[in-house]
Amino acid sequence: MKSTLYLKFIIIYIIFGFLSLFLVATLTSQLILSGIENSTYSSLYQEANLVATDYLSDYFDDEQYTPDSSTIHTQLEAMKLYTNASFWFVDTQGSLIAASHLDGTTVPTMIENFNPTENGTKRYQIGDYHGYFDEDMITVMAPVVQGFSTKGYILIHKPLADITAQRDNVLLPVYISTGIIYLFSFIILFGVQFFVYRPLRKITDAATQYASGNLTYEIPVHTTDEMGYLSASLNYMAAQIQDMEDYQKKFIANVSHDFRSPLTSIKGYVEAIADGTIPPELQGKYLNIISFETERLTDLTKDLLALNEFDTKELLLDKTSFDIQDMIKKTAASFEGVCTSKKISIELLLLPNEQTVYADHSKIQQVLYNLLDNAIKFSEHDSSVLVEVTEKNEKRFISIKDSGMGIPKQEIGKIWERFYKSDLSRGKDKKGTGLGLSIVKEIITAHDEHINVISTEGVGTEFIFSLSTK
Repeated sequence: MKSTLYLKFIIIYIIFGFLSLFLVATLTSQLILSGIENSTYSSLYQEANLVATDYLSDYFDDEQYTPDSSTIHTQLEAMKLYTNASFWFVDTQGSLIAASHLDGTTVPTMIENFNPTENGTKRYQIGDYHGYFDEDMITVMAPVVQGFSTKGYILIHKPLADITAQRDNVLLPVYISTGIIYLFSFIILFGVQFFVYRPLRKITDAATQYASGNLTYEIPVHTTDEMGYLSASLNYMAAQIQDMEDYQKKFIANVSHDFRSPLTSIKGYVEAIADGTIPPELQGKYLNIISFETERLTDLTKDLLALNEFDTKELLLDKTSFDIQDMIKKTAASFEGVCTSKKISIELLLLPNEQTVYADHSKIQQVLYNLLDNAIKFSEHDSSVLVEVTEKNEKRFISIKDSGMGIPKQEIGKIWERFYKSDLSRGKDKKGTGLGLSIVKEIITAHDEHINVISTEGVGTEFIFSLSTK
């Protein structure tokens, strides 16, 4: 980047300067010259018409006093001094009547091949005028009319060098201004290098660091412009990727641990049964343990597949309208066997009328099952679990409250993490995968709803989530 992008900036700067000077020297110069030529032509043509009408037309008037050639010469000399141009007064055949010429030039007595229409549609011509001048001149011709007929012509020859000198005088400030602009553009180049190139190079270096796996590298760009925003975004992205990488490592470690433990047990008991270490009369006991561990693996696999649906964004909610209270009754009934063995009662505080919600039936049933399963699992014997439905506006709120051990305050924020199990729960939850509450959170979030938890250690825990009616 150092050898390419910055070099491109320098090359573009040099090309910009060259093109600026080239345009001023060619296009601008030509435009100015054309403008001065037109202005000079207009001025000379007006002078020629003025002289032809006011001074020279009387020369051909036979009825009154007419000026002689010397008088006309004197008038033309005065005009020469005023315009710095040669004046030729000729008849219709090109014969010289009177003239005033600039120093270093000669005046012919007869213009050879004189043709008043030689300019064509253009009222002036540039050149040496039939070879009578040693330099280019701008020549203007106007007819001298007497009695509605053309009697002669006045020709004005002005050196083109005067016009180019005017152009050069105009171009000098333009050249100076162009040079100053070019110098000021260097400041712009310096600004681009300082405010764009340097931050961009730091961002490129950071990208190289990220590509090599160094996600802890922080881009040292802290401006408030687009470069600063891009740097902050990349720093945030790197931090998120680092967190995700740490989470993936932790996730894999947890999955490996939860799979390894039951697999180790299954392998050990199967080998012990196979080699006869466990006598036939005890094999039934250990086969039950193997079945229990197999069931743990099955539950863990199901939960992982469920979470994968959310992670891959493939979960499509099949929303329908159904009675949430009827679902609560049926789900609670499915725990009758477990509740009976632990002497736990499930109390339902339901509203008198049917409470219809609009959600994914199977996913919400999974939420109720996981929350009730947790509540029963962590409740003491001879206790109760309270399920209550309340309504507010177009929302239905479902509360599941137990009287178990509760969750320590410092651990409440972690219960939604995958594979998380609080230290107090590990003694009671031998079979749990640590994924149940993560699945609950994902399902409720997918419905654009909310779930909250209120817990007091040693008193109990209450989960409250909302559902919409439409």
